[in-house]
Amino acid sequence: MSTILDEIVSAKRNELTDQKKNVSIGELENLIRDQPYPLDFGAALSGDIIRLIAEVKKASPSRGLLCEDFDPVKLASIYTTHGAAAVSVLTDPRFQGELGHIQEIKSAGAAGRCPVLRKDFIFDPYQIYEARSVGSDALLLIVSILSSSQLKELINVTEELGMQCLVEIHDFAEMNIAVESGARVIGINNRDLRTFKTDLSVTLNLASDIPEGKIIVSESGINSTEHLDQLDVVGIDAVLVGEALVTSPDIGRKVMELSGK
Repeated sequence: MSTILDEIVSAKRNELTDQKKNVSIGELENLIRDQPYPLDFGAALSGDIIRLIAEVKKASPSRGLLCEDFDPVKLASIYTTHGAAAVSVLTDPRFQGELGHIQEIKSAGAAGRCPVLRKDFIFDPYQIYEARSVGSDALLLIVSILSSSQLKELINVTEELGMQCLVEIHDFAEMNIAVESGARVIGINNRDLRTFKTDLSVTLNLASDIPEGKIIVSESGINSTEHLDQLDVVGIDAVLVGEALVTSPDIGRKVMELSGK
């Protein structure tokens, strides 16, 4: 039986086939030459307090529209001026995202000196060139949709273009794959992408097994300082938060709360 994740990846493969016909790798390479060198994503997440990766997110397959007054540039500006360390931008159509949102944010300077992460279902080097061509500093790689060899290849391509990866895991087996691949920044997703159910204990149970020297990010289901306190105990370096921000009546205040400002 196919899962939500299977359906998303299948649709993404079809979209990617069309995209490759419309824009060649050569065209992407020309656009990349005009981009400034990527900002250091890992460095932005390092420090004495838990750092916030604030997500530009309009909708989700499970909850539908989250932000009616959606403006990616405005959101990114609010995030970075209120204490976010980095900005994540969902670019998949299932979340009503677009690659162009990153380009808009970068062109407007809305992220300031905070690195911008492309969050999508990436399994082809072409998508990495896409990400860099619009100014992405980092991108998400999801272990559950990649083979070990694919993961290593995509990490290599990403690093060759000067970007960094947030390598996402959900269980112990995926953690081993991420570590063996040489991932520097490892994200523990509390949401099971096959069912979209969220459980913070996923991070609490896995964090201690990740070797020292890695930057650990907890993703999904985080919406309070109580959650940050729990994550701090197990040595989390950063959190990635979307829904709790875009659904807040005072986004700036919520960013400050979740970034310890």
